Amino acid sequence: MLQLDNLAKSFGGRALFEGASLEVRRDDRVGLVGKNGAGKTTLLRILAGEDTADSGAVRLQRGARIGYLRQEVSAVSDRTVLEEAETALGHLRELEAKLRGLEQEIASSGTHVSDALAARYDAAHHAFEQAGGFSADAELRATLTGLGLHEGKWHEPLRKLSGGWLMRVELAKLLIAKPDLLLLDEPTNHLDLPSIAWFEGVLATYPGAVIVVSHDRVFLDRHANRIVELESERLTSYKGNYSAYVEQKALRLDDVEARRANLERAKAHKEKFVARFRYGTKASQAQSRLKAIDKIQAQLDELPEAAAARKMRARFAPGVRPGEIVLRMERVAKAYGDNTVYRTLDFELKRGERVALAGPNGAGKSTLLRLAAGALTPDSGVRELGHNVHCAFYAQHQVDALEPSRTALAELESAAKLDDIPRLRGILGSFLFSGDDVEKKVSVLSGGEKARLALAKLLLARANFLVLDEPTNHLDMDAQDVLTEALADYGGTLLFVSHDRRFIEALATRVVEITPGAGEARVRTFLGGYEAYAEALAREAEPLPKKAAPKPSGVARAPRDDSAQRGRDKGKRKLRERSQALELEIESLEAAITRLDWLAAEPDTAKDGERMREIAAERRAQKEKLEALYPEWERISQELDG
Repeated sequence: MLQLDNLAKSFGGRALFEGASLEVRRDDRVGLVGKNGAGKTTLLRILAGEDTADSGAVRLQRGARIGYLRQEVSAVSDRTVLEEAETALGHLRELEAKLRGLEQEIASSGTHVSDALAARYDAAHHAFEQAGGFSADAELRATLTGLGLHEGKWHEPLRKLSGGWLMRVELAKLLIAKPDLLLLDEPTNHLDLPSIAWFEGVLATYPGAVIVVSHDRVFLDRHANRIVELESERLTSYKGNYSAYVEQKALRLDDVEARRANLERAKAHKEKFVARFRYGTKASQAQSRLKAIDKIQAQLDELPEAAAARKMRARFAPGVRPGEIVLRMERVAKAYGDNTVYRTLDFELKRGERVALAGPNGAGKSTLLRLAAGALTPDSGVRELGHNVHCAFYAQHQVDALEPSRTALAELESAAKLDDIPRLRGILGSFLFSGDDVEKKVSVLSGGEKARLALAKLLLARANFLVLDEPTNHLDMDAQDVLTEALADYGGTLLFVSHDRRFIEALATRVVEITPGAGEARVRTFLGGYEAYAEALAREAEPLPKKAAPKPSGVARAPRDDSAQRGRDKGKRKLRERSQALELEIESLEAAITRLDWLAAEPDTAKDGERMREIAAERRAQKEKLEALYPEWERISQELDG
């Protein structure tokens, strides 16, 4: 499908990669990993044709189509969400136009249709059917809905959407267009948990190859069959998912260090011989040893460098001990214009609780967080903090709130309550800003560096109540681990939103689900972490047993002279009965697919390769049944409407 041959790329005088080579097959699911700033996004841009390498070649299979999802998307178009999504059906519209043209030719040819024309029509019909043309419109709407873009958003212009919603539109277009190779840069960053579960179900049966950059380990464990690491300017490929990569890399590093130690011992032994006999009776043997030393050194130079020992360090001190009740909200109301999010919200947090908010985007999670943090004022009702409670808020777009013209040190200093530059430098050092890095302007920092700087500011607050909105976004996996461990050791109270299932499972003592409701959002509590929450949702999604259609108690006699009307009524009744049966079957299949998606999204399931294959096969079978029902249901619906 794709071949990279000795790619090299430098940026700002720094080499990102050299001699990078890789082959991607049609059935590959490649997880591209590496530290922030290693060059992963640059590599994807080169593969997508949006950037060029300094040297080397990229070869794509003839006729293959590439689809690229960027990390950030902006749009000023007046096109609506639905109009933009439909642009992905361009190739199907061309096939459909060709099919309709052939139908007109057949209609105008009268009673005689030539074999050649019939063959062309059959070929066009088959091509349209194979490309999914007959179910494309239904699939388009299902894709938008699955990604959280419900019908209420379909007619909004793109220019009014946030970056997160625009990303969903772009992802929907890619899934609808079905390119042969998908390049995905952090695809789950802007998705909520239900949308991630839906997207993973689709990706499990995607017909093309995938290269994905992601810091979501559960996602990579579920979907990657190869991990390619970009480290020290090289690409190294590992078989299997992310967990397999971690094990293989550890063994590989052990082997490298063992070989390094053996070579160093052999080199030292020969150097000792040379030092003793270089100018004596064994000078010729010493010269031979010198040549051997040069060969050993060449072997040592070819070994990968030892991994850097530096890791981010963080410790959040909770400060003074608060009262038993940390936060109390009673009958809180909040609306944005005509959109009422909460009308009578009651919410309470006790000291030491760790609560994760879950649910679809737009339901009210960020609104509740901002109300809890005091960043948003209720329209009515009571919001109050408990005795001795000191709250600190990490907003979802905290990195955008940093002052671009300040240095990293000046930005941290602006949040400090003390004039102690050496201590501030020490804090920055623990967040991997060392030496001259502290004098870098915020405007030139990477997304990961900005996130680390914002977390360093949060650490200075010494708050006993932390409110966090997507704190792991932009952090690489090592930094995510450090943050998770620091918050696990934190003695205060946590309220947070995260789409990182591993993060939720590690920290949450309960999950509060927020979903849109009639008049206001619905709030439900689930005890435990992510796995307990996912299991509860999976149980709820179990389809109910089908009820047999009630037998008619009697049929009113039509007038004897109205047989035509009676025939039409009978036909309509049969259509309605068939439509109802199809709707029940479609609902049952959709529920079954949802149940499988939630089951597969559980972290423990991702580690069981055999179980994952069983789930993927079962989901594929259910999806095929579902797609086979859509065309008939649409046809009957149109007949009934007519």
